[in-house]
Amino acid sequence: MNQVTPRLKVVIAILSLLLTFFVWQRGLEESFDRPSVAPTLIINQREIALLAEPALPEPFKKVLVGSSPETALIETLSEIPLKEMGPRQKLLLASFEDSVDQRVNLLQDSISEPNLKLVKNLLLKNFSDEDNLQLNLKKLKQARLDPLLYQRSCLFIGVNKDLCIDKSVSNAMAFRLAGSQFMPSFAVLMGIGLILRQSWRFIRKANTPWPDVSSIPLSLIDMVLLIAGGFVLLGEVISPLFSLSFIDSFAYGLSAPIKESLKVFAGYIGMTVPPLFIYRRQINNIKDAIQPIGGWAQWHFLPIKKAFADAVQGWLIITPFVLLTSLVMNLFVGDPGGSNPLLEMVLMSKNFWALGIIFFTTAVVAPLFEEFVFRGVLLPVLVDKQGRFLGVILSAFIFALAHLSVGELLPLFVLGIGLAFLRLSSGRLFPCIIMHSLWNGVTFVSLLLLSA
Repeated sequence: MNQVTPRLKVVIAILSLLLTFFVWQRGLEESFDRPSVAPTLIINQREIALLAEPALPEPFKKVLVGSSPETALIETLSEIPLKEMGPRQKLLLASFEDSVDQRVNLLQDSISEPNLKLVKNLLLKNFSDEDNLQLNLKKLKQARLDPLLYQRSCLFIGVNKDLCIDKSVSNAMAFRLAGSQFMPSFAVLMGIGLILRQSWRFIRKANTPWPDVSSIPLSLIDMVLLIAGGFVLLGEVISPLFSLSFIDSFAYGLSAPIKESLKVFAGYIGMTVPPLFIYRRQINNIKDAIQPIGGWAQWHFLPIKKAFADAVQGWLIITPFVLLTSLVMNLFVGDPGGSNPLLEMVLMSKNFWALGIIFFTTAVVAPLFEEFVFRGVLLPVLVDKQGRFLGVILSAFIFALAHLSVGELLPLFVLGIGLAFLRLSSGRLFPCIIMHSLWNGVTFVSLLLLSA
């Protein structure tokens, strides 16, 4: 359907595109200043490994915690500049030190928190046989310390190892450690198997031909207006000003974690309104066009079982590629930082309701909206106008850029390619939503397992 594009429409599209370049450039630059969650994840994993070691059977120790989890944690903490270490990290590192001078150097700064101050005083004392171990142990038990800091302080003052190690904590940490390592390992192994299977089918020309994708009769100018104008300018820049103000007034008196999670939810919901409104107007302007079965986005919810099977297979296949991309980046570039702020919120939050709101936002709302926009609308139009190869690349690149996270740019680009392939190979949008939800959900659970 060829229509003459109104001049005003073109002007608005060009202005939207220019402003979007500016917004995305600023967003990516600002993401450099955001801390990466990678160092925190490494430290948390090594702390969990140290706590889990007593509960692990001998055959599994080397696989799950390495030859010496204590040494690994000391090395990781030692790599942090002293000025950047928090009081707890200094106390932990000091608890491993045999040298009094080294402990004094680590703990020279004052600590205001009473329980941490108690640990500091114990670490700076020279214990002798006359010291009342039972009294010090009682003080430690009364202090609200996390399990590792309690264990290290208990061992430092000379209490028997069996009394310092909480078996229930060790068992829980062993479960968390095994879960955090099993999920990605299982996904990678299964993914490699499926990749080999699909490659063999391709060589034998036994793959099922991809169905035709019904493109929405919209132009590239329409896509610029939808993504640049609706998603970025109105959705990411303007809409949050209203939604966040609403939460500030509505959530007055709520605890900080719940309030912050509600801001995430409201901000995301507010971001969806402008592009959906623009899309609705664009669809209403289409004349004499026959809508395909399943709608323009080709949702095709049924059969549900096949949708879930395709989604799980797509998730398994793309996981090795995404993890390999992250590994190559770390090897050649290092940690670029710029992690999504939501990752840190999940790692640091201990509020059940706050975590529930974040999970619903990331595992339900985000996949539903993003898949509709990027794989339901944008991808088919790009494939129709630019061809399958360029359409997949462009849609994945725009998808990655829209997250404004320099550290996750390449992994998200690879994920976007996987989601695009699933959309084209299945001819359905619903499996993409499930796969996206599965990706975000597994990431969420992995972060919980490694949270402090």
